[in-house]
Amino acid sequence: MTAERTDITLAAINGKAPRIHSSAFIAPGCRIIGNVEIGPDASVWYNCVIRADVHRVVIGARTNIQDGSVVHCDSPKPSNPDGFPTIIGDDVLIGHLAMVHGCTLEDRAFVGLGAIVMDGSYIESDGMLAAGAQLTGKRIGARQLWMGRPAKHLRDLDDAAIAANQAGVKGYVINGRMHAEALGVHGGSKG
Repeated sequence: MTAERTDITLAAINGKAPRIHSSAFIAPGCRIIGNVEIGPDASVWYNCVIRADVHRVVIGARTNIQDGSVVHCDSPKPSNPDGFPTIIGDDVLIGHLAMVHGCTLEDRAFVGLGAIVMDGSYIESDGMLAAGAQLTGKRIGARQLWMGRPAKHLRDLDDAAIAANQAGVKGYVINGRMHAEALGVHGGSKG
């Protein structure tokens, strides 16, 4: 990762700089600060903020963070000496304007448009938080759909829903490559 681009902000803080795989797509307007790791073929879309100034943020391969989303973490405190990093696995879909804070999203998790995932929350593989929902310190099980504010279990997801989510992941990898080519950017570098 190099800081050659002027259309994004990449900044080290507390001696920790973002590490972005060269195949990742980082859209113009993004702000990526501190101890952030972004994996291969991931995409961070227009005007997202990923801030790892008080802990770490890890974003796995082929994961997409869609336009206007905010990803942060929580610092250690006397009540929680380990704090809450934000750990996002591979093939995760995070919808537009989502807030993801101090939580864990396993591989193939789904966070809907405008949803909020708070400190200590956990979404297992193929688990889904619906658009506009708020998850506060709870665990969504594998293949479960939760919705509402506060979020509650609605139903289990069938194979068709899981397949649709994974088709979305593949679509975002392709779309990220198209945008990168159109803009002449890759990872944190131009060209």
